[in-house]
Amino acid sequence: MPSLEDELFPSTPGKFKMDRSHTMNRQFHRCFASTSTMFLWALFLIALTASYLSFQSFVDSGSRYFSASWGGIQLEKQVRSSAQVRRSGGMAVLVTGAAGFVGTHVSLALKKRGDGVVGLDNFNTYYDPSLKKARKSLLNRHSIFVVEGDVNDAKLLAKLFDVVAFTHVMHLAAQAGVRYAMENPQSYVHSNIAGLVTLLEACKSANPQPAIVWASSSSVYGLNEKAPFSEADRTDQPASLYAATKKAGEEITHTYNHIYGLSITGLRFFTVYGPWGRPDMAYFSFTRNILQGKPITIYRGKNRVDLARDFTFIDDIVKGCLGSLDTATKSTGSGGKKRGPAQYRIFNLGNTSPVTVPELVSILERHLKVKAKKNIVEMPGNGDVPFTHANISYAQREFGYKPTTDLQTGLKKFVRWYLSYYGYNRKAVN
Repeated sequence: MPSLEDELFPSTPGKFKMDRSHTMNRQFHRCFASTSTMFLWALFLIALTASYLSFQSFVDSGSRYFSASWGGIQLEKQVRSSAQVRRSGGMAVLVTGAAGFVGTHVSLALKKRGDGVVGLDNFNTYYDPSLKKARKSLLNRHSIFVVEGDVNDAKLLAKLFDVVAFTHVMHLAAQAGVRYAMENPQSYVHSNIAGLVTLLEACKSANPQPAIVWASSSSVYGLNEKAPFSEADRTDQPASLYAATKKAGEEITHTYNHIYGLSITGLRFFTVYGPWGRPDMAYFSFTRNILQGKPITIYRGKNRVDLARDFTFIDDIVKGCLGSLDTATKSTGSGGKKRGPAQYRIFNLGNTSPVTVPELVSILERHLKVKAKKNIVEMPGNGDVPFTHANISYAQREFGYKPTTDLQTGLKKFVRWYLSYYGYNRKAVN
C-alpha cells in the first residue's frame, strides 16, 4: 500500500509532465514539489495537533467522568442504585465523610428507613485507614456505595450531582482532632474551610439545590465559661485551630444561605463516642492502653480540677442528625440565584450530663475488668478546654431531640464492640 507521501507526491517521472530539456523548469518543479510537500505536511501536522488539543480539551472537561475518583459507567450505575429511595416521601442524601465514625452510623440509619444514600470519603491517614475500610465494607453489605474522593474535588462533586438529584447533603467530612492541629494546621484549612466552600459551591449550582446539614462542633464555644453552652452564647474565643475552622464554617455557611438561598443546618456535636469510634478519642485510646497494660495520661485543669466532657452516645447523635434532615426545609435558590429567604439553623447535640475524665476511666475499668495505670498531669496549652456542657432545649423544641444513653450504658456497648472487632478473648482479658 502506498504511503501518504507517495499518494500526495508520487516519485515516478511519468506522473509529472516535466520538460526534460529545460534544466530551469526541472529545478523549478523540484523546488515546487519539495515546497508543496513541506506545506502539506505542515498542514497535516497542524491538523493533527488541533485534533489532539481538541481531544485533550474533551478529556479535561470530562475528567470527572474518567478521573481516578470516578470509574465510568459501572460506577455511575452503582451510585444511582445506592441513591434509590425506597420509601414514600424519602430523601436522596449525599453523605460526606461516610466512612468516618458518625458518617457510617448516619448512613446506615438513613438506609435502614428507606432513604437513598451515596457516600463520599477520601480515606485519609489521620488515623488507621483499615478501620475506615472496615466501615466501608459494613456500608457495602447494606447496599450503601461509597465513592473514594475528596470534597475539594469540584469536578467529582459536579459529576455526582449530575448523576443524582440529591435532595439533602449530610456534610460530615472534616479534619477532626484538637491537638493534631498543632502538627498539621494546613490539613484543617484544606478540609474544614476549602472543602466546605467547594461543597457549598457545588450545592448552590445544583438544580435542584439540596438542603444541607453539616457538622460544626462544640469546640466553637472555646473559652466560654457560662454553662450549659447555648447556641446564643458567644463563640468568638476559640481555643484551638480546629475550633476556629469550625467557627469559620458557621460564618461561611451563613453567607451561602444569605446570598444563594441554601437551606443550612449546623450541628454542634459534643464528644461523640460509641462502637466504630475514632481511635484518637480518649475513651478509645484509654481502652487500647488499658488492655495492653500501658499507662494512660489523664489531664487536669487549673487548681487540680478534673476535666469534664458532655459525652454523647452515637445513637443519640444519629437521632439528632436525622431529626435535622427531616425538619430541614427546601433551599430557595436555582442555578446559583436566590429566590427568597432560606432556613438557617444551628443546634447543640449533646447529652446534657457532663462526666469527669477520671469517672470515664473508672467505668472503663469496670467493663474491661482491668485496672488502669494512670499518669495524671496538668493540662498543656494544646487547645483543650476544661469542660463542655450542652443546652439542648432548642433541638428538643424543633424536632424532639432527647438523648437516652448514659455513659455507663454507652461505654458497655463500646467495649463489647471493641473486644469483638480487635479479637480479644474475654477470658484472656479477665
